Amino acid sequence: MTTPIRLTQFSHGGGCGCKIAPNVLEKILAGTAFASHVALAFPDLLVGIEHGDDAAVYKLNEHQAVVATTDFFMPIVDDPFDFGRIAATNALSDVYAMGGRPLFALAIVGMPIDKLAPEVIREILAGGEAVAKAAGIPIAGGHSIDAPEPIYGLVGIGVVDPARVKKNSGGRAGDVLILGKPLGIGIYSAALKKGALDAAGYAAMIAATTQLNTPGPDLAALEGVHAMTDVTGFGLLGHSLELARGSGLTAYLDFSRLPLLPDVPELARAGHITGASARNWASYSGEVELSTHCTDWQRAILSDPQTSGGLLVSCAAESEAAVLAIFQRHGFPQARTLGRLEVGTAKTVVSL
Repeated sequence: MTTPIRLTQFSHGGGCGCKIAPNVLEKILAGTAFASHVALAFPDLLVGIEHGDDAAVYKLNEHQAVVATTDFFMPIVDDPFDFGRIAATNALSDVYAMGGRPLFALAIVGMPIDKLAPEVIREILAGGEAVAKAAGIPIAGGHSIDAPEPIYGLVGIGVVDPARVKKNSGGRAGDVLILGKPLGIGIYSAALKKGALDAAGYAAMIAATTQLNTPGPDLAALEGVHAMTDVTGFGLLGHSLELARGSGLTAYLDFSRLPLLPDVPELARAGHITGASARNWASYSGEVELSTHCTDWQRAILSDPQTSGGLLVSCAAESEAAVLAIFQRHGFPQARTLGRLEVGTAKTVVSL
């Protein structure tokens, strides 16, 4: 009997855990053209690389701007259809995080042709197509290469009103922080690799990672929403820190209020933690203050890399109910207020 191929056996890292660590990425980009003041030469480039935002935004006219992003990674699960769905959902999230509406996508495909059957690769692409259909957009083309590890993702192109663009640098003192999806995807993936994630856990993982962040445009239309990003490979600490840095404020998070996937604390206590979690913590620990009572497993949840994670919204306190109502309307019942922004040094502070 032929042993079924496991997609994850070909990848040295899965999902957004593949991301280059934040501090390493900063060193790579330092002194390159990416680090220069591109916006000065291109005034219609509304969002570039300045604050590590989720997508680029280029103004076409007073009422329209193009949102462009790309995201791809190696398998986080073994099922090819599920892998395609997760990767596509994750890629389109960056359009929604800017307040945009997706228009179309291009596929990015790298596959070990000598190891994966054409039918398996086709299932990956079918997963991406299913997500695009759910988003109401076509995958209009793409590019493929023969690669040693399976890689799949999308280039996402969207549109947004320039007045409604939501950067991760627009937070204001007194804002509350609201997260749309539960945390723990990296911990689930680590447990999955060790055979410690049961069927219910896998179902919860797929449900979370394939849920499109469709509240984005509606949230962007609210005047009280000042900043937005999605929580992905750098974990909640990393992305809240980006928001704090960009806004020049201190982000305060309450661990007891974090929405978590089922059994995440138990799995983290049992040691099901990705290497990316440790790399994340090493990258930004100097800008984070944890409660003295914070345990290793709690820190692992805070730095856990999320694949296709939730939107993190910074909004005025009086808009909190409206933001939560939008999340509920779009089918995000676990959206939760978990912190606030206040005047202070750009950092993240976590209480228990």
